[in-house]
Amino acid sequence: MKPRTASRLAWGTSALTLVLVFGVAALALMNESDLGNASFSIVGVASVVVGGLVASRRPENPIGWLFLSSALISSLRGLAAEYAVYGITTNPGALPGARTAAGFSNAVEIVGPVLLFILVPLYFPTGRPVSRRWGLVAWLALGGLPVLVALQVVSPGEAVYGSGIQNPWAVEGLRPIMEAFGPVWFVYYIGLIFASAVSLVLRLWRSRGEERQQIKWFTFAAAFIPVWFVTNGPIDRAFPVLFDLLDALVIAAVPVAVGIAILRYRLYDIDRIINRALVYAALTVALALVYFGSVVGLQYVFRSLGGGESSLAVVASTLLIAALFNPLRRRVQGFIDHRFYRKKYDAQKTLQSFSTVLRDETALDRLAPELLVVVRETMQPAHVSLWLRPTHEAGGVRRGSRTDE
Repeated sequence: MKPRTASRLAWGTSALTLVLVFGVAALALMNESDLGNASFSIVGVASVVVGGLVASRRPENPIGWLFLSSALISSLRGLAAEYAVYGITTNPGALPGARTAAGFSNAVEIVGPVLLFILVPLYFPTGRPVSRRWGLVAWLALGGLPVLVALQVVSPGEAVYGSGIQNPWAVEGLRPIMEAFGPVWFVYYIGLIFASAVSLVLRLWRSRGEERQQIKWFTFAAAFIPVWFVTNGPIDRAFPVLFDLLDALVIAAVPVAVGIAILRYRLYDIDRIINRALVYAALTVALALVYFGSVVGLQYVFRSLGGGESSLAVVASTLLIAALFNPLRRRVQGFIDHRFYRKKYDAQKTLQSFSTVLRDETALDRLAPELLVVVRETMQPAHVSLWLRPTHEAGGVRRGSRTDE
């Protein structure tokens, strides 16, 4: 495909998908659906924009086309689902073909997840599996997809989740068969997702240079999803609107990270981002424990002394957190650098030691060996040479000198 043709196809698909995404959001609001359904728009827009950019600039890489295809199919499914809800539940009989739309939404439910969760990790970032044998995973995923879609078409049950609308194409006599084979297909695709993740880990283990940085972007963004699912319960109960927004942003971070990695925009900033994430996550947990521990402890003291609770416990705990923030941050930063970024930590220590020597020593002949040691330990070059510029002295000229390591 010519670059101009690929660019037009990519941006044409992106424009169509964006129209569908906003159509889904509009119908969701008319149906008074949960904000969680409308927040799908954030994920959809992120996938469309990233897919358009990658497919137009790297048309030979299937990752951009996979994102576009997944976003287009998911948008069509979402639009069909909201269309069915409006035509059957919100305003019965107002829209033609509402039950057909419900059946279509049910039929293509699995297609988008297969493209994203199996094929994207398998082909990221080079556009090829890590080896020919791993290409079998893609063939198994795509080969089983038509069978699963066909079974989904005739499967009895709800066509649109949470709406009560039943699948209009269901064959009730197949219910026992579907109940028997449902777990088998679930295990089949979970196994393929696991295999795709293993291939990405293997690729990370073998990679070097830019490819390693690209995989770091993907794995860093993807790692937040299971962490978010484990810890988001309290946020969902206390702040449901905030939960829906954060849920969409966490998922949308994956296509954004993939776009940054493949287009190589600020590729090497990922090490700094990971470092800061580790530091501030550990710092937040430590300060939260100190805060709640001090509040409970001081309230116990106030109850023992005065027979009641006091707001001074909260004030004192807040002041304690403010006082501990910077010292604790430096301690956590030092621990993270020492444990996970040992080369950077050793380089900093070497530079600090050399700066101390530099303050006390002025003789260039004595500083030269120290400087070579610093360069060798921090930059780790294959060869180091130090050339000293010739200096004019009284009574003649002092020649330049060279020191090798």
